[in-house]
Parts: sequence; structure tokens; C-alpha cells
Amino acid sequence: MEATLSLCSLPSPSKPQAHQTLTLTSFYANPLPLRPRTAIFPTPTTPRRLPTIRAAIGRAKKEETVETLKIQLENCYLIAGIKYKGLTVKQFQDLRRSLPSSVKLIVAKNRLVDKAIEGTPWAALKPCMKGMNAWLFVHTEEIPSALKPYREFQKERKLEENDFSGAVFEGRFYGPGEFKALETMPTRAEIYAKLLGSLKAPGAALVGTLQAPARDLVMVLKAYVQKLEEQGGQ
Repeated sequence: MEATLSLCSLPSPSKPQAHQTLTLTSFYANPLPLRPRTAIFPTPTTPRRLPTIRAAIGRAKKEETVETLKIQLENCYLIAGIKYKGLTVKQFQDLRRSLPSSVKLIVAKNRLVDKAIEGTPWAALKPCMKGMNAWLFVHTEEIPSALKPYREFQKERKLEENDFSGAVFEGRFYGPGEFKALETMPTRAEIYAKLLGSLKAPGAALVGTLQAPARDLVMVLKAYVQKLEEQGGQ
């Protein structure tokens, strides 16, 4: 963009009138280079993920769970699986409160439980490693009284679908249809009474006791041996 300005000097007696022409050139004709605009506030960026750290935390949590399960295997008499799909958090809390101190309820993935029982007599539990299971660890010889709270809990809330998925007792696997044998086992007091009654009764009664199922006979003999040991220590 250009502009022309004409200047005229005043005439004098000695010099004729003169004209001068000035040309102005706008700075728009040759503009200065512009710097790229920079944002006043930096553009937010997505934080970088740290998959390696997360994976390490995940492995540590799994290892901790496996160790917890292995601790529960110590002095354990029975492990039973419960199908817990559909149970609410409150129902779990109510169930835990109903269990005796000798029974521990743990929710763990099947593969973690499988890893914990690998190479132990509890490996017989593998047939029920399907679906979503919670696990009862029973730390008492009184098996019926340990299983009774859940059975009552199941009946009160009509949780027919949340049945036992299986159990292991003395190295043997019990399927859902075999739990009656576990839930009707004689208590220690009943075993003592039966044993003492047999010893005081005529020979025919003793023979009847000896002809009972092998598992009942073994339990009777164990109780009798323990009673003798306790009397010998007094």
C-alpha cells in the first residue's frame, strides 16, 4: 500500500515555485514475520499408564491370597465349596456372622484355590472347581455343627441354587448329593456314648458295633484311644 504526498514551496522573488513529491510506503507492504501463537494454558494430556506396576500389584495380591489359603489348610478337617453366584454383600456378612469361630469363609477364584491345594490331600477338591465358589474351611472335628449354620441360612433365605458344590473330608471328595453323610455324622459325645454302651452291653451289642460301617468304626476307635490317653495322663 503506497501513498503520495505533494509538497509545494512558497514562491519567492528570486526562485520560481518548486514542487516535491514524497512517496510513503505502508509497513503492510512488507509485514514482519509472525510467530506462531502459543496457548496460554497447556493442553491437558492423558496420563501415561504403568502396566508393569499394575501387573506387579496383581501378582502380589494373588500370591497373598494363595498364602492365606495355605494357612487355612493347616489343622483343617474339611473344605467345602459353596455356589455363591447371586448372593449380596449383606447376605455374605450375615452368613459370616452366623458361622462359629472354628469355620472360616473365604471367597477366592478356583485357580487360586487349585494352586494352594496342589500336591496336598486336598487336591481331591478339583471336581468342584467350576463356577463361582466361596470356600468353607472347617477347623473342628464336629463336622455337622460346622455345616449346619450354612444349611439353615440357605433354607431361611430360600437359596436353593446356592448349594454346596462339593467337599473333601479325610482325603475323599463328596459331591452335592453326598452331603447328608457329612451332616449326619455322629458327634464326639455320641461316639463316646455309643462306645461306652457297647463295652457295658452283652457281646451281641459289641459285635453290632464292630459290624458298623468302617468309617464309623474308625471314629469310635479313635475316640476310645483318645479317651484312654486322657485317662493315662491324669
